[in-house]
Amino acid sequence: MDRLIYTALSGMNASMDRQRVIASNMANANTVGFRAELLDQRPVTVDGETLDVRAMQRAAVRGAVMEAGEMTRTGNGLDIYIDGEALLAVQATDGTEAYTRRGDLSISPTGVIVNGEGLPVLGEAGPITVPLGTNPTIAPDGVVSVADPAAPDQPPMEIGQIKLAGWQGSPIAKGLDGLFRVEGGGILPADPQATVITGALEQSNVKPTEVLVDMIQAQRLFDMRSKLIATARECDEGGAQLMRLS
Repeated sequence: MDRLIYTALSGMNASMDRQRVIASNMANANTVGFRAELLDQRPVTVDGETLDVRAMQRAAVRGAVMEAGEMTRTGNGLDIYIDGEALLAVQATDGTEAYTRRGDLSISPTGVIVNGEGLPVLGEAGPITVPLGTNPTIAPDGVVSVADPAAPDQPPMEIGQIKLAGWQGSPIAKGLDGLFRVEGGGILPADPQATVITGALEQSNVKPTEVLVDMIQAQRLFDMRSKLIATARECDEGGAQLMRLS
């Protein structure tokens, strides 16, 4: 009976992981630029001396749905919608380069351009800093320019270009912080063809109705697997009774 119990228990753990992912997607249904997480579930066999004695299940978040979310016009000049499949390069909390689709940008008190999570936006030479007291604008190619209100006759001055990275052909994974990174380390190259639309944001690509259905299915699957353990217990007790009768 231990084979049935361990197999059912492994399935229950995988079902719990699936429910956590679904809950995370549901909680981020209104998060700007969020990409729905994908759970990878695969069988894991424990090899015996003569045959495969148990079939376990392992689950982990290994990717995301890369379909673009709906574009919403905001009218804010610092909001950007990335047109295409490129990713916005930001500096993660650990100092490494990471990638996101969240483009609700703003200026921090120190003049650094940050997104809605407070992560600095990267350019060719690191985080882009805007001189205090100037008015920044973002061009379709990601070039950031500033105009001095004290000198309205002067043309805007370029201070950097937002890095829009292309990920096609590179293995990327989504971390627990919701950011994408290159598997095994490294950085993605800039995509010179990538463009942005200012005054607009990409909404989450999570579809609430589909997520709700997935949650119900995951809960039912968990219940079915838990009943297997009860069935294994009944079979074990029946076998024990037969042994006593003999």
